Formats: sequence, structure tokens, C-alpha cells
Amino acid sequence: MSLERKDDYDHKGWMKEKDLTPVESTFLTTLIWLDKRFRIVDYLELMETLYYRVNLQMPKSHTEQYNLDNKFWYWYPLYTLGLFSTLAYVIAAISGALLGFYYSPSAAAGTEAAGSVAYESIAFIMRDLQFGFMLRSIHRWSAQVMVAAVFLHMLRVYFTGAYKEPRELNWLLGIILISLTMVFGYTGYLLPWDQLAYWAGQIGVEMSLSIPLIGEWVAQLLFGGFSLSQSTLQRMYIIHVFLLPFVVTTLIAIHIGIVWVQGIAEPH
Repeated sequence: MSLERKDDYDHKGWMKEKDLTPVESTFLTTLIWLDKRFRIVDYLELMETLYYRVNLQMPKSHTEQYNLDNKFWYWYPLYTLGLFSTLAYVIAAISGALLGFYYSPSAAAGTEAAGSVAYESIAFIMRDLQFGFMLRSIHRWSAQVMVAAVFLHMLRVYFTGAYKEPRELNWLLGIILISLTMVFGYTGYLLPWDQLAYWAGQIGVEMSLSIPLIGEWVAQLLFGGFSLSQSTLQRMYIIHVFLLPFVVTTLIAIHIGIVWVQGIAEPH
């Protein structure tokens, strides 16, 4: 990319000579305005050059090597699992954000002796909030569908050999993503702070303490101590709502970007 100042060009005069639609005129005007300030055309050209250079190095697919008709219809349902899991993640993220308006991450005792504030906020969503039962059900089912779709997606990648060179990095990213999906499910499981959540959290504490050398440190970091408390719920809430969404969204974007550059690996 050259750092030299480019010669001025009469963009407005050029646009007047063309028979442009309002949409095309708006797009070009916006592009010219941005390019004068941020030189985005240079970056677009750089990305285009990089894309073609990378694609030239990619090995031919199975159908390209043997001139086959690219219609493996019996594989197509399995090849949509990645998109299906991404769609389930988006639905879970949107429904979870809406649930966050009514959820209170507090382990303090509520108005009822047997319930915490967190549990009562869930009960309010389920019983009193208009469409609340449907909203939480959508969030729960989309999360479960995402777990199943990611697991089946990994199986498809393994059995079709899509983890082999040059796609090793994306395979490792997939392993990280399925691990973070499990963490997503576990932290969300604890947020209602009911009996199921309490004993699931207690199992997590015991598992952390069983780690050699760093077990106590891990329990302190993730659960706020060796027994469940307000710190535990606060940590699960922060991980589930603030930390994981940004990390997982970034990794999914990188994962899809690599697939776009390398192409989909077909079964051999």
C-alpha cells in the first residue's frame, strides 16, 4: 500500500456522466466520502489481493479433482449443522439479552423464605411477565439445540476428514468453541439459583478442588471460595453475560472467515 498522496480526481463529474440509480449514487457518494478520509479502497484492494493469493494456494476440492457434479445431496443436511448452530447461538443471544432486563443476579433471600432474589426474578418471568414463559423457553431450547448442533457438527467434520491439512487451525477453533459452549450451558444452568443450580455449583467447586496444584486457586477464581455464595452467582453471571458472548462471537467470526477463505471440505 503506497503512502504517497494520490492525485485528486473529479468524482462528482464522473458520477454525472454515468446513468446511476439513486441507490448506486448514494453508495458511491458514501464510498468516496469514506475513502477520502480513511482510504478504505486501498484496504479493500489489499484484502482482495490477499484473498486471491490465499485461494491460489488452496488444494482443489474432491469434485474439482475428479470433475464430479457437485451434488452430494445425501451430505447436505450434515453440512448445514455449522449454520444451524450459529443460528441457534444468535437466537439464544437475543432472547438472553431480553431476559437480562428482568433478571437479578442476587443470591439474597427474597420475599419467600425458600427463594432467592434470582429465583424470584425467574419465577416472575415465567409466571407474570407477558410472553415471559415463551421467551425463556426459546432461550433454553435454542441453547440446547446449539449444544446438539455443535456436537454433531464436530462429528461431521471428523468423519469426513475436514480437520486435515490445511484446515487444522479451524478444527482447533472448533474444539475451543464446543468447550466454550459447554461453559455457556453450565454458567446459564446456575443462574436460576434453585436446588438444581446449587448442587450443580457444588459439583463444580469439588471438581475445581480436585485439580492438582492449582485446584484451590481455580475454585477461588471461578466460584469465589470453597462454598457457594453471592460471589459464585455474581461470577457465573459475569462469565455468562459479559465475558463469553464477546469471546464466542469473535471466535465464530474467525471460524466462519477461515471457512470462507478455504472453502468447505467435501467428503473423500
